[in-house]
Amino acid sequence: MLVATPSEKTTTGPSRKKSVKKYGKVNIEISNICNLQCSFCPEVIRSKKIMDLDLFRSIIQQVAPLTELVCFHLMGDPLVHPNLAELIEICDQYQAKIFFVTNGVLLKEKQVQLLLHSSFHQVNFSLHSFNDNFKDKDPSEYLKRIFNYTEMAFAQQPQLYINYRLWNLNDPRGSATNNTQMLQRIEEHFQVRISANLDVRKQKSVLIKNRLYLHFDTEFIWPSSDLPILGKSGKCYGLTSHFGILVDGTVVPCCLDKEGAIALGKVQEQPITEILSSPKAQAILKGFQNRILVEDLCQRCQYIERFS
Repeated sequence: MLVATPSEKTTTGPSRKKSVKKYGKVNIEISNICNLQCSFCPEVIRSKKIMDLDLFRSIIQQVAPLTELVCFHLMGDPLVHPNLAELIEICDQYQAKIFFVTNGVLLKEKQVQLLLHSSFHQVNFSLHSFNDNFKDKDPSEYLKRIFNYTEMAFAQQPQLYINYRLWNLNDPRGSATNNTQMLQRIEEHFQVRISANLDVRKQKSVLIKNRLYLHFDTEFIWPSSDLPILGKSGKCYGLTSHFGILVDGTVVPCCLDKEGAIALGKVQEQPITEILSSPKAQAILKGFQNRILVEDLCQRCQYIERFS
């Protein structure tokens, strides 16, 4: 599960200054292709695609004044993108800070250097993805690369936040999953002890060292039109704290709308500010403010229950 969910803080350390921009984060799906297929992450039904540089530049030009952070992800793993270096430079040009989510399996020397760029605000490694795909494989080499990157970041980019994610459990020791080896190696490498009594419903982040955090969370069911309606009352941070742009330029109100079920418009056809001001977008936003779920997908979203 690589998704950057609405409830995850973009900074897990000391509180950031109050945003002067309208949105905390915009999810830009630079690729909907992933090198893994996790059991807890639904397969993308849309055609597999890589975002081209011209479209990405157009998006960054428009969203940089609107958002504190751009997330290189909605579905897919951003390390798959062959022109990642160019995307980072475009962000640097427009002073857009990057929030990055990856499973880390494709992290090689070249990618390590890219992820040490000063444009990165936070890098998140979804460690739970490894065991879900390679149950019988020793994670030592995988973690060694991530640890090496982390140590380099400590030295070269001390302002960078790093999250090690374990989002597939109900307790930190992973009684239902195979997280024990991961936790042991993290403890050994950084000389820390992670409490076995941590309640992830109350405390999700644990400081490991400097600005490195271990981030726990439980699994959730992705919203889908195939699921039963759960209710028509509720709220969401979609269109308030964030919105998403799919790889084909489709604007969606939430980072969990993985198939573009609530398409608000396309950036190739209309400015993003106009799309966000459209009657459809404003009806959704007004509905959230009044605890009314206007869209069918929202009425079938389990994640909304976390905001009640």
